[in-house]
Amino acid sequence: MAKIIIKTDRAPKPLAGYSQAVKAGGLIFVSGQVPVDAATGEVVGTTIQEQTAQCLRNIEYILQAADSSLDKAVSATFILVEETDFAGMNEEWAKWFPIDPPARQGAKLPIRPKGIKISIALIAET
Repeated sequence: MAKIIIKTDRAPKPLAGYSQAVKAGGLIFVSGQVPVDAATGEVVGTTIQEQTAQCLRNIEYILQAADSSLDKAVSATFILVEETDFAGMNEEWAKWFPIDPPARQGAKLPIRPKGIKISIALIAET
């Protein structure tokens, strides 16, 4: 099975040691995305809704670079810094996935890097 590394300048550049996404076996595996604007390198938003939207925007850009889209998402994992942000994250999530949302799993992140409240990784079909 061949794998293809997916890259786009529209999403934040990955740190050394991982790719924005990998396409293999008919799926696209998008690495965890944080709410950072690729153009400025700054965290976007102060609310969980704003930060969730930016994470999903970054994922959308990566999927577009892989010739896919959010409507082909099959699974997602989100990590929240504060468990109390779940309702707000879920509110924004529903706007992006109003019907047939992907399977989803969540976890709590024990630290808060640079004001980041959330990270989202996703798997989509090609």
